[in-house]
Amino acid sequence: MKILFIGGTGTISTAITKAVCEQGHELYLVNRGLRDKKLPEGVIQLICDVNQEDEFAKIIAPYEFDVVADFIAFHPEQLQRDVRLFKSKTKQFIFISSASAYQKPLADYRITEGTPLSNPYWEYSRNKITCEEYLIKEYRNNQFPITIVRPSHTYGEQSVPLGVHGNNGSWQVIKRMIAGKPVIIHGDGTSLWTMTHNSDFAKGFLGLLGNIHAIGETVQITSDETLTWNQIYESIAKALGVTLKAYYVPSDFLYKTSAYDFYGSLLGDKANSVVFDNQKLKRLVPGFVATKRFDQGVKETIDFLLAHPEFQKEDLEFDHWCDCVIQELESAIQRVKQSK
Repeated sequence: MKILFIGGTGTISTAITKAVCEQGHELYLVNRGLRDKKLPEGVIQLICDVNQEDEFAKIIAPYEFDVVADFIAFHPEQLQRDVRLFKSKTKQFIFISSASAYQKPLADYRITEGTPLSNPYWEYSRNKITCEEYLIKEYRNNQFPITIVRPSHTYGEQSVPLGVHGNNGSWQVIKRMIAGKPVIIHGDGTSLWTMTHNSDFAKGFLGLLGNIHAIGETVQITSDETLTWNQIYESIAKALGVTLKAYYVPSDFLYKTSAYDFYGSLLGDKANSVVFDNQKLKRLVPGFVATKRFDQGVKETIDFLLAHPEFQKEDLEFDHWCDCVIQELESAIQRVKQSK
């Protein structure tokens, strides 16, 4: 197949790019060429700013594709551009949405593609919902051949997936663990969550490419493994060879005492228990199974990070905020004890 990825160098798309090339497809990536990543052999890179529509149109003018997938669309205006450019140039258009778009709070922790979409906590999720609604109208009214894919928490080799972290990623939390400092876990760590390795996500995604049964459909791709946040952090600590010093803080308190977007990312997402039902994906992609267990996958991620200092981005502001939160809560506990 002749395939175009808009993006193609992020956590999810990097694994898919590799898998597509291994299958021998003709793959084009269109992006600004800013990420310093070695692409698989055979990838044809089209360098342009996709937000400059005239420039984008000139770049793709000579081509037609079996599949176009947009990994970096977050607003309906970007998809309106895609529809204008590809309505007669592709047999399938795949939009990467988000499982965070599912209703919050959830009426049922078991999530299928039929779970309502509604997230009053997170603008990011509401924008994804609006994007989906636009594409569905284009499919129904104009036969634009869409497939909507909803990933949940997907990770790869360069960043450890966490619930609470700063703006520079996960390294500062890892550094706290190594140093024997307490690490903040939202709630009491017992809510349920799903982590999906990007190599497993790629398996499901590849099965949707050129799949006539996926046209007009919305499909979630996640692992079937369900974990508590305690298990997630314990697995990370074990991979580091350290003892986890968990410090539990209510999600609402974290949101109210920080400048980080915990209102959206916690109250609107990770603080909720979720279990995904992937039966629809397995009907569309017979034989799909996620095989990378979290403790195995995160060990690979930890080993990679420890071996690559260039990805160890410190976040002293976040580290100081963690210390302040813990100190203030400990002081409050002592004050209450003394008042009895």
